[in-house]
Amino acid sequence: MYLLDTNILIYFLNNDIPTSTLPEIESMLKNHFNISILNKIEFLGFRHFSPFERKQALEFINEATLFDLNEEIVEASIELRSNYSIKLIDSIIAATAKVNNFALVTRNMADFKKIGIELINPFKD
Repeated sequence: MYLLDTNILIYFLNNDIPTSTLPEIESMLKNHFNISILNKIEFLGFRHFSPFERKQALEFINEATLFDLNEEIVEASIELRSNYSIKLIDSIIAATAKVNNFALVTRNMADFKKIGIELINPFKD
């Protein structure tokens, strides 16, 4: 199971996923599309959407299984921030993946590689 980071959602909507990994990402989106509440906020808060693109983005994101903050995710996020000094948003996304045993699909490997969760980078060589 996978948790998709905001950058992957934006790359997908902009048709910027590498062709070599596009089928894998499309399968993730079709079969089980999980995001953190923070991904939804980041994604829909993207300011470059035209009104039409914003409508499409909202329809797209509403297909996701959304994971809200709960006490277990909050505690895991606190632990990640205190042990690894990562940004608040990244700690909540990582904690959501960790608590739910999801691999995190992201291009942002640098911020997540040290915290011990499985990472998938569709942009790898």
